[in-house]
Amino acid sequence: MKYVLFGPPGGGKGTFAGQIKKILPKIPHISTGDIFRENLRNKTELGLKAKKYMDDGALVPDDVVIDMIKDRLTQNDVKENGFLLDGFPRTIEQAEALDEITDIDAFLLLEVSRDIIMKRLTGRVSCAKCNEIYNIYTLPPKKEGICDKCGAELKHRSDDTEETVNNRLDVYKKNAEPIIEHYKNKNLLQKIDSTDTLAMSEEEIKGAIGYQD
Repeated sequence: MKYVLFGPPGGGKGTFAGQIKKILPKIPHISTGDIFRENLRNKTELGLKAKKYMDDGALVPDDVVIDMIKDRLTQNDVKENGFLLDGFPRTIEQAEALDEITDIDAFLLLEVSRDIIMKRLTGRVSCAKCNEIYNIYTLPPKKEGICDKCGAELKHRSDDTEETVNNRLDVYKKNAEPIIEHYKNKNLLQKIDSTDTLAMSEEEIKGAIGYQD
């Protein structure tokens, strides 16, 4: 199965990807962030190209990002087990490029209210020592400001303010609309309420992603 996982910042993509992996344990969860880090770490030709733009404070252009995705989608684990693509496409040009690289079975659009996203992101705190993540509203630590696992101090990300989150959601909406329309026109759009995907049963998840045994 070949899926694109799409949704707003704080939409629960990572959580839902984990739910899908329980049903399809062999499917590779491919995130653009992981691809970038791997190419930068291995100093590949594409990684060095991307680093040049990043060092200049510029966005990595579509053609470099597309080439990284194309390279990843030709690897053996993808050929054998499909993929769960997270973080791509981010533009309509990238969506059209993906059409040329491969077919997909479904475009999984996670939908959740702005109020819930605001609580998820502005309430997020993490441990600088062990990287454990909490939320002061929905998943607080046992002791305020202290990590349950290692006892270190919890930090709030500087960019998780109400103003910044609202800006990120506005940018997402503007960029997302043509991409969503693109996959709707191809009859690949599957809308999923991601308010609480952890409460979904295996059968509900299979139905949501259009998976059949």
